[in-house]
Amino acid sequence: MHINNKIRQAIKFYEMRDFDKAEVICRKILKKKTDSADALHLLGLIYSQRGQLELAIDTINNALKFDKKFPEAYNNLGNICQETKRLDEAIACYHKALRLDPRSAETYYNLGVCLQDKRQLDEAIDCYHKALHYNLNSFGLFNNLGLALYDKGMFDDAIVYYQNAIRLNPSFAEAYYNLGKVYQDKEQLDVAISYYQKALQCNPEYADVWNNLGLAFKEKGQIDEAMQCFDKALQISPEFASAHWNSALAFLLTSNFMRGWEEYEWRWELEDFHLHPFPQPRWDGYDLRGRTIFLHAEQGFGDTIQFIRYVPLVAEMGAKTIVQTQEALISLARNIPGINQVVSSEVPVPLFDVHCPLLSLPCVFRTTMETIPSAVPYITADARLAERWKKRMHSDIEEIKLGLVWAGKPTHKRDRYRSCSLSVYAPLAEIKDISFYSLQKGERAQDGQYPPPGMKLIDWSDELHDFSDTAALIANLDLILSVDTSVAHLAGAMGKPVWTLLPFMPDWRWMLDREDSPWYPTMRLFRQPAPGDWESVMERVSEELTKVVVKQYKAGKVRLY
Repeated sequence: MHINNKIRQAIKFYEMRDFDKAEVICRKILKKKTDSADALHLLGLIYSQRGQLELAIDTINNALKFDKKFPEAYNNLGNICQETKRLDEAIACYHKALRLDPRSAETYYNLGVCLQDKRQLDEAIDCYHKALHYNLNSFGLFNNLGLALYDKGMFDDAIVYYQNAIRLNPSFAEAYYNLGKVYQDKEQLDVAISYYQKALQCNPEYADVWNNLGLAFKEKGQIDEAMQCFDKALQISPEFASAHWNSALAFLLTSNFMRGWEEYEWRWELEDFHLHPFPQPRWDGYDLRGRTIFLHAEQGFGDTIQFIRYVPLVAEMGAKTIVQTQEALISLARNIPGINQVVSSEVPVPLFDVHCPLLSLPCVFRTTMETIPSAVPYITADARLAERWKKRMHSDIEEIKLGLVWAGKPTHKRDRYRSCSLSVYAPLAEIKDISFYSLQKGERAQDGQYPPPGMKLIDWSDELHDFSDTAALIANLDLILSVDTSVAHLAGAMGKPVWTLLPFMPDWRWMLDREDSPWYPTMRLFRQPAPGDWESVMERVSEELTKVVVKQYKAGKVRLY
């Protein structure tokens, strides 16, 4: 049989996934013709299918030594390099393939995928468009172009390409799923849910869809439906970390602490969380007498402030405690009882025997609603700093002194829900006998230079260098009014009256349908009645300030919490 016929026969067996027979033919060819690039190329593909990727790369490179004008081999070599995360090598291979065959839609598509993996989105989009020039019938290509546009935040353009993918393949579950994600990001939850449901009609075992469908229901406040979706995702994929994490947040939100803390430990399997691989063991509640424990902060400032309350409980178990925290919290943390040493996350870790992340302590202590360590204050301001602020504020002694925070860190995933503009507080300017103090930090602090008309806003935020400065100013205020940020946690930990403004679907720690917080006895919660409705929140705050606080607080008839 002629060699070309044998190659065709081997390819036929390869396409039938009968790799053993395909390999036998390739080896017979190579015995007679050791420089057969076709046989070596196909043998490399066989190795790739078996997971022998390094051998596959070497074999296809050998094929290219004998035939340097073999675009298919360069393309497939690029695919294997991409699979082994050698993205730059893959890109070089695709470019070589395209120089030999500049009309290859498949190679442009593969190059686009590789560039997208490298987050070179503009270049990826250009490749996908070139691929479409030669092939308008690839639903996968339309879908990937939609993904690249989605990653660039071009949601409306992404929708067009996802819909084209569905036009070509009405049973394409992934495109329906991607459409759901776009509409979820556009906060059109009902539309998102409809697309997720269509995806599940195409593929009922699509765990990612069940997970995202649960998130959409959660944003709508349909918690029972959300939890059912997370459960379904976990039935399909028991190790699905994101579904475990979302289940944890739903359990905690609904006050099911025991299940919630257990599921919360799945966070370490997510890309957003990184547990340092310390050689010392992680503490899970066993005897600490005579041991040094390293308690390390994670997530944001507010999380550290909320959960540092557990350190005295750990110290009571006989341990020497070393707490690692963010630099801006170090001076404040030094005054917390039970902490022997405070270190920054920027310095080498001291010697210790065991360690535990701060947000794992509720799980270790098996915290329930009834056993939350809620005694306040557990954080106090530096007396000297507080006295300095007191002297500066003497002229305002007859007025209620109200601290304002209107925005959190813009990098927070849910910042668009929890933050508002300073203009939202405009109705408060009409209330007499109140002086307002900006406690806002970060990019949005400059908004304090342009307060709403009539608002007497004193802005010393430039002088708040760390949380000790902020705490000292808070110590001299009568009430803190804050969106869900670290300042709300700080005021609550200090036992100061604090009114926290919450979005319609709040963070888990504020739970549902309550106006108080078991974490902070001096805190009141003001919730949006509908997504984005800050106006109703501020109407209620204004009413409370006017009818209760201003008229009665000064007469000593009511408390602010």
